[in-house]
Amino acid sequence: MNLTTSILQAGTGCTAAAAAKWLPAMQAACDRYQINTRLRVAAFLAQIGHESGRLVYVREIWGPTAAQLGYQGRTDLGNTQPGDGFLFRGRGLIQITGRANYAAMGQALGQPLLAHPELLEQPANAAMSAGQFWQREGINRFADAGDIDGVSDMVNRGHKTAAIGDANGFAERKALYLAALKAIPA
Repeated sequence: MNLTTSILQAGTGCTAAAAAKWLPAMQAACDRYQINTRLRVAAFLAQIGHESGRLVYVREIWGPTAAQLGYQGRTDLGNTQPGDGFLFRGRGLIQITGRANYAAMGQALGQPLLAHPELLEQPANAAMSAGQFWQREGINRFADAGDIDGVSDMVNRGHKTAAIGDANGFAERKALYLAALKAIPA
């Protein structure tokens, strides 16, 4: 499926300038990770639109908050060295967090993310990391079913929940999804 700036704007809520900037990277990610149907593209763009603040943020805003300070020493994230919490804070369009996740994503993308975590802030890598996450987690199965709640749960919570609409920002995710469906020709 060929993306356009109009589709990107509708699905992410971004500005025209941001759509033009991100279009090549988003097209490449969608092509590579089989995000290639109307339902898949709409779901993917809606999640990215919410997660990145409408294609504005590709790096976690650092307070630091109590939760962010808690990244340090979290072995489930692979944060075992001093400073890992801050160094490997969330980056990308669907934020990758933690040394272990950066290592895995770096290997998947063929990028030296442990040495240069800031590479996930570049449009090509930010989009590809979102696509790789999408594929790895099998999110197309929810998108194919038109299950925007399931898609949102997988992105926000890491698993499907029984409750409907409990993902953070679900109302915006759903609104962007519906806007993308309207913008994508049937």
